[in-house]
Amino acid sequence: MQTQLAPEYLATADGLAAEAILRKCVHCGFCTATCPTYQLLGDELDGPRGRIYLMKQVLEGATPTRKTQLHLDRCLTCRSCESTCPSGVQYGHLLDIGRKLVDAKVPRPAGERALRWVLKEGLPSPLFAPAMALGQMVRPLLPAALQAKVPAKQSAGDWPTREHARQVLLLAGCVQPAMAPNINHATARVFDAAGVQCVIAPKAGCCGAVKFHLNDQDGGMMEMRANIDAWWPYLQGHDGHAGVEAIVMNASGCGVTVKEYGHILRDDPAYAEKAARISALTQDVSEWLPELSEKLRSRVSPQVSKQAGAMAFHPPCSLQHGQQLRGGVERYLGELGFNIKVTGFEAHLCCGSAGTYSVLNPDLSHQLLARKLGHLNTTFGAAAPDVIVSANIGCITHLQSGTAIPVRHWIEVLDEALQK
Repeated sequence: MQTQLAPEYLATADGLAAEAILRKCVHCGFCTATCPTYQLLGDELDGPRGRIYLMKQVLEGATPTRKTQLHLDRCLTCRSCESTCPSGVQYGHLLDIGRKLVDAKVPRPAGERALRWVLKEGLPSPLFAPAMALGQMVRPLLPAALQAKVPAKQSAGDWPTREHARQVLLLAGCVQPAMAPNINHATARVFDAAGVQCVIAPKAGCCGAVKFHLNDQDGGMMEMRANIDAWWPYLQGHDGHAGVEAIVMNASGCGVTVKEYGHILRDDPAYAEKAARISALTQDVSEWLPELSEKLRSRVSPQVSKQAGAMAFHPPCSLQHGQQLRGGVERYLGELGFNIKVTGFEAHLCCGSAGTYSVLNPDLSHQLLARKLGHLNTTFGAAAPDVIVSANIGCITHLQSGTAIPVRHWIEVLDEALQK
């Protein structure tokens, strides 16, 4: 795709990066077939190819409008289009640039600005946990829409106390400890059973995704640098231990972001090299399944794995498209005796959670939720699954808001099946 950058973008990092991405696009339109918003709306401008045209026009000097902004806002950033694209167009990176340039020229209504500010400042805040605890106390009194965002209080169980020579860093996350604390504890217990210790750096916080994708890119990058500073001593070795083997993510939305620290901070002279190393060390917890399943096979109780029942697995977009990780969870849990299956219908499509999308675009989000649950419910034919499993806190909370079937992280189910 030939692009003539406007003078204001000619010598800028954003302009040059966007131009390189645009030049890979060959207008084929394969991406529209796998785009959730195009599926729902049928509008070319609500598909990747149409949004690419809009961003190209802005980069070439056209004045963006509120309509341009809305079409970009409606994108879930699920990156399903990247899995489909035969030309390797890095649409997600282009969208980050496009939204930044459009928002600089198109003021948002006051109410919208306020909501986005509350989300980007509130979710990563230390105040989120007490606010969630309060919400859980009064949950039965909350309106249905708010109840859906406040999961029932959960017991986390014990954190393992044994020390191991082998260690990995675990990112606690900003919302996960308050909403679903058992996910982190279950991860630590599973790794402990395999002879690996999970360590949490106290000063590591939000991965930066919330602010970065709400167009506070500077704020997001500050959080990324803070995490790099918090993790760096553990890479070098600490308290008599050798450096950690990996940085393990059990929320795939955080994982895809941390894996891109190297890209996002590539122009930062103080952090570029460190960010690249952090990204190289980052792994989704499912990438450990070949080793975990081998070591834990004798510890998984066949009776408990059968009791787990029929498990429908929803692979998050951040896992299958963002990180390009597919097939591992169902393969290795299947080998351990679990009856786990991915739906045969639209498994590639987003559930509608997409970070803060379900709050900012509730109508589209709920349409995608109903569509996804419909397919998950038929994964095993006429009988609904006994449990739905996923790999990202956002997907888990969103899916649970629309069904009475328990929705859990797959690592929790594996943890329960281990003979203690």
